[in-house]
Parts: sequence; C-alpha cells; structure tokens
Amino acid sequence: MRPTSNNTQTLKPMFANVAADYDIAIVGSGPAGLSAASRAQELGCSYVLLEAENHASDTIYKYQKGKHVMAEPGFLPLRSGMSFEAGKREAILGTWDTQLAQQGIHIQYKKKVSTIQKQNGGDGPFLLACEDGTQCTARTVILGIGLQGNIRTIGTAGDDLPNVQYTLNDPDEFQNETIVVIGAGDAAIENALGLMNKNTVFLVNRREEFARCKEGNLSLILAADSNEDLKILYNTSTVRIEEIAGAADNAPSLRYVYKGPDGERTMDIHRIIARLGATPPRQLVEGFGVQFPNSDPNAVPALSETYESNVPGLFIVGALGGYPLIKQAMNQGHEVVDTILGLPVVPADEPLLADKFKSLGDRSVSEVLDLIAHNVPVFSGMTRLQLREFMLESSVLKPAKGQVVFKKNDYTSTFFSIVEGSVDIELVDKQGKPFTVNLGQGQYFGEMGLISGRRRTATVRAGAGCVLVETPRKAMLKLIASVDSVRKTIDEVFVRRAISMYLAPSLEPAAVEKLLSGGIDVRRYAKGEVLFKDGDEADGLYLIRRGSVAISKVMAGKEMVLSYVSAGNYVGEMAMLNNNPRSATVTAAVMTEALVLPAGPVRTVLDENPQWRAALQLQVSKRVRSNIFREDQAYRDSDLVRFLMQEGLGEATDALIIDENLCIQCDNCETACADTHEGTSRLDRSAGPTFQNIHIPTSCRHCEHPHCMKDCPPDAIRRNEHGEVMINDSCIGCGNCQRNCPYGVIQMAVKAPPKKGNLLTWLLFGLGDKPGQRVGDYDPNAVKKAVKCDMCHGSSGGPACVRACPTGAAMRISPEKFLIKPSETA
Repeated sequence: MRPTSNNTQTLKPMFANVAADYDIAIVGSGPAGLSAASRAQELGCSYVLLEAENHASDTIYKYQKGKHVMAEPGFLPLRSGMSFEAGKREAILGTWDTQLAQQGIHIQYKKKVSTIQKQNGGDGPFLLACEDGTQCTARTVILGIGLQGNIRTIGTAGDDLPNVQYTLNDPDEFQNETIVVIGAGDAAIENALGLMNKNTVFLVNRREEFARCKEGNLSLILAADSNEDLKILYNTSTVRIEEIAGAADNAPSLRYVYKGPDGERTMDIHRIIARLGATPPRQLVEGFGVQFPNSDPNAVPALSETYESNVPGLFIVGALGGYPLIKQAMNQGHEVVDTILGLPVVPADEPLLADKFKSLGDRSVSEVLDLIAHNVPVFSGMTRLQLREFMLESSVLKPAKGQVVFKKNDYTSTFFSIVEGSVDIELVDKQGKPFTVNLGQGQYFGEMGLISGRRRTATVRAGAGCVLVETPRKAMLKLIASVDSVRKTIDEVFVRRAISMYLAPSLEPAAVEKLLSGGIDVRRYAKGEVLFKDGDEADGLYLIRRGSVAISKVMAGKEMVLSYVSAGNYVGEMAMLNNNPRSATVTAAVMTEALVLPAGPVRTVLDENPQWRAALQLQVSKRVRSNIFREDQAYRDSDLVRFLMQEGLGEATDALIIDENLCIQCDNCETACADTHEGTSRLDRSAGPTFQNIHIPTSCRHCEHPHCMKDCPPDAIRRNEHGEVMINDSCIGCGNCQRNCPYGVIQMAVKAPPKKGNLLTWLLFGLGDKPGQRVGDYDPNAVKKAVKCDMCHGSSGGPACVRACPTGAAMRISPEKFLIKPSETA
C-alpha cells in the first residue's frame, strides 16, 4: 500500500514520534470513513482509506433501490468535506463517488482488514493486515466498519426457510404477493412502503409503537396503515414459520404463525422479509484489542467523548460506536481527524447541551455528563455518546424544595432520574395512614406511568438540592429497546418497589434480596390469554405491571368472573401461602404484562418471615369471606362482567354505558353532543355492542393507556388534570390517532360554519335547521382534524350526553367501580 505525502509540519499528530507508513489508517468507507478521509485529505496528513468491497459506502449501496435517505437529526449541523442532504440513494452515492475523485481521496478497494495489532508491546505503530495478504502500518486507526456483516435473524423455527430473507434490494422485484415484513426500524418501514405498491404487506412490530425510526418514516408508515395494501400488526411476535408442502406456482409457500394482542394466529404468505438490525462484529473487534462494557450481544464498545477506544490511538465512529445516523457519523469522522491531528474540537451538539444544562450554573457540558453518568446507575450501560444523544431529548430540572414534581392521579408519562438531592413520595397505607418514602441520588421514579399508562400512584415533592433529569416517554422507550441493561434495571426496580410499597412493606432488605434471588421472569399475555388456571401448580407470584386481568372460578358447572385486577397489583399469593394448587383462573382482560417471582424464593421468604405470612394470610382471609358473601351476585353478574372485559373496558377510565331498559331512542344524547361541539357529535348511540340490557355506544373510553396518544406528530393529544384524553388545536389532521384507536371513536372533521337554532328552539318550535345542521356549505379545502369525546371539558354540569338523557339511561362510569371489586387472587 503506497502512503500519501506527508504535509503535517504545522500539525501535531498523535504518536508523531512513532515510525509508520501513515498517520491515519481509516477502515471502512461508510459515511464516517468518507468524512474522515476527506478531512485528512484537506489537512494534508498521510492516510489511507481501506474498503473491503469494490465500491464505497457498502451500507448505503445495499439500501433498496430508490430509497429516500433522510438527513437526520435535523437540528445538528453537518461538519464534513463530503456533502450530504436528504435524497435518493442513487443520487447520494453518485455525489460521493464524484467527490472522491475530485478530492483525490486515497481509497483502496477490496482491502478487507482481518487483523489490527499494536507493535513493539504497544509502543509501536498499528499493523493492519488484509485478507489478500497486504499490510501497512499507521500511527492511529479510525474504525468505521459498521454492522452489516452481523445481521440478526428471527430466532424461531423456520427462520432459514426459502423465501425468508433478511435484505431487500428492489421492491419492484415482487408483485401480487402477500409479504410479512418484520421489524420496527427504518429499514423495515421503508421495505414495507416500497413493497405495498404491488403487494399486500403486513408489517410486524413486536412493540406497540415505532420508537426507533426517523420521524419522516414514522409519518409515512402511519399514513399508509389506512391503505388496504398495508396493515401494521402491533404487539406481535413470531411463533414459528412453516413450509407449505406442494404449494403451486405463485401460491403462498409459507405459513406464518404469530402471536398478537388477540392470541395466536396464522396466515399463509409468499415470503418474509425480516429487517431486525445487526449486532456489532464483536469477535473481530475484540480481536483488535477493543473492550466491550458487558456481555450483552448488542453492546457497543466503550468509547471516550473523542471516540477513542480502550486501545490508545484506535478510534471507532459510526454505527459500530452506537451512532447509525449518517449525519452523526459524518460529523464524528470529521471531528476524530481533528482530534488525532491536535486541533481543537467542539462537538456539534455542544451548544445544544450547554443550553440544556445552564440551570446548573457554571458547570461545563462534560462536567454535567460526568455527574449524570456517575450519579445515576441506570445509565451506566450507556456509552458517553449514547448519553449525549439521550440528554438532547431530555430536560434538566432544578425544582425548589417542596415543589410538586407530579401529583397523585396525574396522567403524565415522563421518566425522572435523580442526579442530586432527593425527592419525597407521599403514600397512604392500607389503613389510610399517610407515610413518606424518600428516594435519593441515583434513583428514579415514574416508571409505572411510563410503562403501564396508569395514573401516577403518588405525589412526589422535591427535596433540598434536587436536580432531576426528565425524559419523555418515547425517548425512554427507545433507550429501553436499545440498551438491555436499562430494561433489566427498570424491571428489577419495579419489582423492588412493588414489594416494599404494596406486597411486603415489612420485609428487611436482606429478605427482599432473597425474594429476588430466583430472578424476574417478564411475561406478556394477549387479550383472553390465561396466566394460570384453577388447579395448576403454583409457579410464582405475579406482579401486574401493565394491563388488567379477570379472576374467575367454576361454580355449579359455570365459570364465573369474580374480580378485576389492574396494573400495580398482584395475583397468585394464595397458592404461595397454602402450598396448594391454584384455586382460580386468571385471564388477561387486555394485553397484559406481568413480572413473575418464582415460587421457590417466595415460599422460602414466607417461611422465614412469619410477620409477612401473617399479613398476607389476613388479606386472603378477608377476600375469601368476601367471595362467599357475594357468590350469589357472581351468578347474576359474571356474564356481564365478562362481556364488559371482552369489549375492552378493562383499559377504560370513563366509559359511556346505556341501560336499554330505560333508553327510548330519542337520540338526545347525540344531539346534545353535536350542539356542544360545533355540530359534530362525538358519539354514535346506535352503534356498538349490547349484552342483556347494557349497551356500549361508540364513544371514547379515555383509556388508561390511550392508543390514540402514540405516534401523534405534534403531540396534540394529552390528558388534562382530571384524566380526560383531549385533542388540542395543534392537531395537523394526519389521522394517526383515528387509525390507532381500536374502538373507532375518533373521527376526522372540519370546523363547522355558524349554526341556526339550538336544541331548545328545535324541540319546542321546530324552527331552523336541526341541531348539528349548519348554515352554508363546508369549505372543501378545509383541513379535517381529529375530534373525539372530551367529556365536555369546560362545561358546567358534566357531559352533555348524560344531562340530555330524559330517562337516565345514559351513564358515565369508571369500569373499576362498575365491575365487581378485586377478591380472591388465587
């Protein structure tokens, strides 16, 4: 390999006293490598750019044809001698090829680096050896090889069958097929969008929203979800893939078995395209001497703020360092060359972070990041670069002592980490006596609202010297999905708090540790799926973190629903106490997540702590007596409870129910709603299911975990202080909420012109238009915006639909009050 000329007399490159062919060897010609080479060429240092393929930027080269490449994050400026702006894949590659030639970049193709070793016991240069037998030495190395060679597979039976593929070059290659695309990132979304033009596409997302994709792709895929050729399957995972034997030409050849919110399903399809990302090429990189922070396969190398690894002089940039976005990678490539050559470097995000941290006084950005990383263990698994990105999406708060951070029963979902000082959590015990729990530096709170969507369970006040990091729900979910150590920590702390606050407040810390010694099993259940059955052997204690469950027993040959248990509670303690099989069946009323403590440690701690056993036994005795008292009621109400749970009222906070024994079908409820809301009624009385005399009209249930709130680009859907789910004036009419609502209670409407008459004049005199009718025509160019029930917020007297009902048939109820109260918990 021929070195370039050395014109660095005015620079002070690292290890300048070490003899080598080059100042810098750049491995990989992705965006980061190209940017680094361009900067090295501009500064006139000796360098070489080594690329394993016969073309530059192999990652983008392998994007699907015609892919629109976005230039995110939009708030960051670009620092690079190579130009980059949003555009088609082909245009970007063409521009870079032209600039490579114009700038005279010293790039060598078909040079796949197999080893990188420090010579002379670590005091000499790096020796880089390629698979073709060529070698060179360099004082420093910039590693920008990306992750393309380590693609994740589905990990189930059949994931290697024909027509199961992990890349897509040209979406137009396939026509008139039924295709499952698996993944929630940009690649999966772009593949689904490209394929839907000529095929029927199902996009499988194992979570309930898209937390890791770019905003532009998010808007496109949510808009496409209403198209008949594309359907998004949320909260869905692959069970297995089967080959259909003897499938005819052009017929489906695969049977896809999957589990979604409604249980296990199958569909016959032509092919699967799984875009599940990639893991770092750990074995190769560790062979270069680079250390990873933990054994997690998804972990990225531990790097300094200047992108230097634990090996002095070996720098890692781009996706391998945890930064897959093109603009970020290009900035890193530019900055790392300046670092190597002794030039001052101010990261592109430095001014943005400095502005966020200004409330902390004269501390520099680096000092604040050091403080957060040191004081908050939940972030210990993050690299410094990941922490910088995370803080760009978070806020730093410095509330005064005694100031309320949030109140009990608030519907907020941000996550708080305590950097300095403490907070006081105000709680009430089972006897109604208030008490306070103090959380100090390094702890966090708000995880229940984050994960379950339930109301805040306590009021939190700031202590003296309190400094908090507040993180939006979407940013925290992205972190949980990206950093496995964060997810595990949050799971464990959730269980600890459930134990100390609700399950076993009397246990000493040593006993809690023993309780957790068997680990925590995270289990997810689709609506209608059984957690455990009456008669099963007890496998553990179930803490309901999200969703809700129904508890039932077979009485006189019929299964009766006895109770309803929501997130934040537990089930399964009775079998732990008496060492008998389960005495009831527990079923998920909606999609539910439970954290399970294995039976062995639970029983051991019960045996060693008689005071805890006595407390649980007292609760169980009360529940058993309560069950006996109301068994007759269960016979009457069980089927109704089951109906309400099946219709999703298990996740509602306020639902409209109509007693059809009283309803005279006057439609005053609809008329009053329209009259209150500029002509557009937010309910449909006649629509919706009915059981016995109870009818559930199509109207917002104000869910505990609102489906409509996810993926709202302007964040226009919020809860007010009383819990109502509201849509404010910032709605842009994208329709995402309408598509995401499983109950069909959101509609898109234009603002109505002035009305004639009102309900009273129409009822008494029949004058003018009917209420809800308007003067003149609607503007055909007006933007339709989302409308839904807001509980007549701001109106005195409560919801108009209830006030207008002449017979009292319409009721607004909380399902937790309407349903039978929690009883025996198996």
